[in-house]
Amino acid sequence: MAHEPITDTPSAGEPQREDFAFELPPELIAQHPSAAREGARLLHVSASSRGLQLRDGRIPDLLSAFDPGDVLVINDTRVVKARLRGEKASGGRVEILLERAVDARRALVMLRTSHTPRPGTPLRFAGVAPDGRVTTYPATVAGREGDLFVVDFADPLDDVLEAAGEIPLPPYIRHAPAAEDTARYQTVYAQEPGAVAAPTAGLHFTEALLAALQARGVHLARVTLHVGAGTFQPVRVDRLREHRMHSERYHVPEQTAQRVNSARAAGRKIIAVGTTSVRALESSVEHGQLRAGAGETRLFILPGFRFQIVDRLLTNFHLPESTLLMLVSAFAGTATIQAAYRHAVEQRYRFFSYGDAMLLDRQSADRPPRAGAAA
Repeated sequence: MAHEPITDTPSAGEPQREDFAFELPPELIAQHPSAAREGARLLHVSASSRGLQLRDGRIPDLLSAFDPGDVLVINDTRVVKARLRGEKASGGRVEILLERAVDARRALVMLRTSHTPRPGTPLRFAGVAPDGRVTTYPATVAGREGDLFVVDFADPLDDVLEAAGEIPLPPYIRHAPAAEDTARYQTVYAQEPGAVAAPTAGLHFTEALLAALQARGVHLARVTLHVGAGTFQPVRVDRLREHRMHSERYHVPEQTAQRVNSARAAGRKIIAVGTTSVRALESSVEHGQLRAGAGETRLFILPGFRFQIVDRLLTNFHLPESTLLMLVSAFAGTATIQAAYRHAVEQRYRFFSYGDAMLLDRQSADRPPRAGAAA
């Protein structure tokens, strides 16, 4: 347990990218998941008039962290085999990372190759068909939309991904996807296919832990936010208001909206599992209430953002200068997060997708966040 004073004073001007830089020893980047889903460490971060409190623990400690009537919101998106490796007709290598399906045979993708392909460029991908035969799946570059490419496939996209795709592990995980990743880079409650990256805070839960939380009176509620390939894109501008998020699809069910609104009216807490759940919830506020429905969000949460729904956040440790680090800084306070990350490095926590987790309390109203706002 550690305590230190809070000094989260407003910055002189708008938040800058360099405000979210920190030094991370490379060996702290987790390359594999913990031996068991509940085996990760948990850093509970809270601030009060006494200062900052950091408590080291384990994921099973969540059983005593929530009160009956609280609502735990999970993102039930399912990661698809969104990375395809193939070649052009010339024999040049090409790699595709799916951003989203446009229809049954067309997709928006990030495309990596030695030379930028023109519209009409044929591509081909080899995969194993359901009958066990090695099959070639042809495709054609149809055009561009900004920094994404439009690709048309001759076969149904779902069939191509299943036969030729692979789990799109983040770029900081250096090994090729293996059977371990197929199982562990997916939450136990994943239902709705469409994500190209896992909502990684949810990777720590087992069905037994979720059942134990429900037995304590904690309610579960689902949202869906399909994490896009933009989650891997770095912030390239120094003035953060100039950064534009990739659009991501989300859905808030009617049952979730009713449960969350009822809990808030009763004075219970809303706990989001992961930044994706936060973005889905805070993108769906209308007149102070959570609104059910589907949509697309480009919500970019910076210090100064006024959270209306989420009270607590379970999240992993994020990359330096990333939009996710900016979001958690807005939620808990920039100085709070900086202190928590220093502690995590000193105590050798494991970072990023396969790493350890933090439980954050939203900074209180009497300690206003740094100047800034969502863009």
